[in-house]
Amino acid sequence: MTVRRLLAETGSRELAEWMAYERLTGPLDGRRGDVQAAIIAATVANSQRSKGRALQPKDFIPKWDKPRAMSPQEMWAAAMQANAALGGTVATTTA
Repeated sequence: MTVRRLLAETGSRELAEWMAYERLTGPLDGRRGDVQAAIIAATVANSQRSKGRALQPKDFIPKWDKPRAMSPQEMWAAAMQANAALGGTVATTTA
């Protein structure tokens, strides 16, 4: 399913429920595969080592580019874009 279709067919409540589920069970995307592969790689590497520090799964997890920090204006723009994609509205008040 494309992201556009997902956002069109899934409400914000359901997305929030999936986010909570992921927090409890672990990542649902490719990160889970990276962790599983890292556990296996560490096990194999440690079974073949003679001396030295035992390798940990974290030693085998790829280090992908981290997103840069966003300014408050960029965060607001991203929030507004997500809100619009989910069909939300913005209610403002004036004094």
